[in-house]
Amino acid sequence: MDLLTTIAATRQYVAGVRHQGKSIGLVPTMGYLHKGHLTLARTAREQNDVVMMSIFVNPTQFGPGEDLDRYPRDLERDQELAAAAGVEAIFTPPVAEMYPRGYSTYVQVEGLTEVLCGASRPGHFRGVATVVSKLFNIVQPDRAYFGLKDYQQAVVIKRMVRDLNFPVDIITVPTVREPDGLALSSRNKYLSPAQRRSALALYRALNLGADLIRRGERRAKTVWEAMTREILSYPETRVDYVAVCDADTLEPLLEIKGRVLLALAVWVGNTRLIDNLTLEVKDHVARPDEE
Repeated sequence: MDLLTTIAATRQYVAGVRHQGKSIGLVPTMGYLHKGHLTLARTAREQNDVVMMSIFVNPTQFGPGEDLDRYPRDLERDQELAAAAGVEAIFTPPVAEMYPRGYSTYVQVEGLTEVLCGASRPGHFRGVATVVSKLFNIVQPDRAYFGLKDYQQAVVIKRMVRDLNFPVDIITVPTVREPDGLALSSRNKYLSPAQRRSALALYRALNLGADLIRRGERRAKTVWEAMTREILSYPETRVDYVAVCDADTLEPLLEIKGRVLLALAVWVGNTRLIDNLTLEVKDHVARPDEE
């Protein structure tokens, strides 16, 4: 495996791959890899000649008081896992390589970034869009891979790619879960055993909301209230947001119809977790969204 720490070295590596006429799949991550990241890598392996992964804890997407300094890091472990999943090269630059002194240019996707996580984490998606656009410029992949656990992020990146005419296909991969339903996240490491049990509130609330819709409930407020009650029935939980919204525009719904996104962010102790579920509501029958 090639470990690349500079933009110049990465561009040289990419030029060599292109000279051979090979396609490139990029898996952007912040490291501390889990099965979700590795599923992205294996999907990229199936669809591209060369798989590259970025491992970069991006400071511009963290707000004041968030967990930038304590975000888990283990590059040696990540290298071993990535190699086993078919990754040929990792781009892992220092912060100064991506944001040198005097850096002052950012990418802002308007509208989609002002709701859900964007409302409670101002500036977060500006940081995400900026670092992803830089990665696309540096690596110039044919395809890039994102997990749907971060549903809003995927929607924002797709809009950015469309609006800025990036020649890259965005491939989304379904959320990978533990056997009991908890969505995999690097931040799950923060949870105590008791908090790990309380974290099941997210998945159970989503399933409760989806079940209400499948049984014919069409009032978003009723679904929202039931999901919120379910979350708060678990110890050490605090709701950041619970949302019933349009899966394409992320706008809140009053009446449930079309492609519906159930999304939530919940504090379990001092750890903020997110999860979501999408459904297609047609002719008063709700079906799981297979996208």
